[in-house]
Amino acid sequence: MDAHQSQALRELLQRQEIAALGTLHKGEPFVSMVPYALLADGALVVHVSRLATHTRDMEEHAGVSVMVLGERSPDAPAQAVPRATLQGAAHPLGTDASGYAEARAAYLARFPASEPMFGFGDFSLFRIVPRSARFVGGFAQAGSLTGAQYAQLMSSAATPP
Repeated sequence: MDAHQSQALRELLQRQEIAALGTLHKGEPFVSMVPYALLADGALVVHVSRLATHTRDMEEHAGVSVMVLGERSPDAPAQAVPRATLQGAAHPLGTDASGYAEARAAYLARFPASEPMFGFGDFSLFRIVPRSARFVGGFAQAGSLTGAQYAQLMSSAATPP
């Protein structure tokens, strides 16, 4: 992945707030929507309810896929929409877990209106650690990263707003 694609990937993940989350549900793929925040190493943080299918799925099977879409340019074909797909593992973060305070702060910095939900007993944080990343910036503008390459790329970026 070249420097331009790397910068575009960082900007996409920092700018967008919503991701499609793919989980494994009773042996079948299941896709839902989740708001997310980014940690300094590029891990995603989601705050989800135990009532949601995707939460139970992540508790039973840590393997997930996340897709973040950019904005579609009106003069470009739909297939040229910038997008990032992250394959990774979702880990629950209990309130006493290492990294919980950082994850909570990152999530609330991005979604301050979510603070009351931290008092709901059925909501919890999950940290999604990417094992690989694929970025498509448009036609013939694709690149892949290992989890380590992705973490290094995201760690070298300025702190997201």
